[in-house]
Amino acid sequence: MVTGTSVVAFKYRDGIMMAADCLGSFGSQARFRNENRFMQVGSNTLLGASGDISDFQYMKHALDDLLTHEYDMDDGQSLGTKSVYKYVSNVMYGRRNRFDPLWNAYVVGGVDGGEAFLGYANLYGTTYQSDCIATGFGAHFAIPILRKRVDGRADEISEEEAVKILDECMRVLLYRDCRTINKLRRAKVTAQGVEISEPYVLETNWSIADNVVGYGA
Repeated sequence: MVTGTSVVAFKYRDGIMMAADCLGSFGSQARFRNENRFMQVGSNTLLGASGDISDFQYMKHALDDLLTHEYDMDDGQSLGTKSVYKYVSNVMYGRRNRFDPLWNAYVVGGVDGGEAFLGYANLYGTTYQSDCIATGFGAHFAIPILRKRVDGRADEISEEEAVKILDECMRVLLYRDCRTINKLRRAKVTAQGVEISEPYVLETNWSIADNVVGYGA
């Protein structure tokens, strides 16, 4: 089983900002180092996944089929972010009820009707919406940072500040999560559409390691 770790996402002034690393772990082995755990769905929706990569591929195929069906209808309508979120939530809950869950946690973000939307769904069928969401280790280490930096002021955060907040969260996760690497992808969703960056390397500083008892022993 190849797995991916945390996805971090939050609302900012222009829409949604999201980040995830590029690692696909095979057990404890850092096997695949160029994974893309994002999927653009329609024109203004982004899906981020952690957990089993093959189950994420299943969801991608299901969403592709859904988009093809909507295109074939040719009725001038398109799937909004809330509709995509509802679909993902129903798939996850349905698979859980059949005792055959998809081993993932999904973050669905986008701009729907001029408003930023951010929702979460996991293998248990648990769903919720919030201004800031993180999966995996991010739920423990990134959420406290996001609550301090984002909660109550999402409409004030510029894109530049949002990028700094994302990098701060991902840097903390890199220091604490042994199933991640410092090669990341960042994505944003605005009224103009979805942008997924090319992989980039996050700057880190490990000089403090010399002060850790037992380091290098």
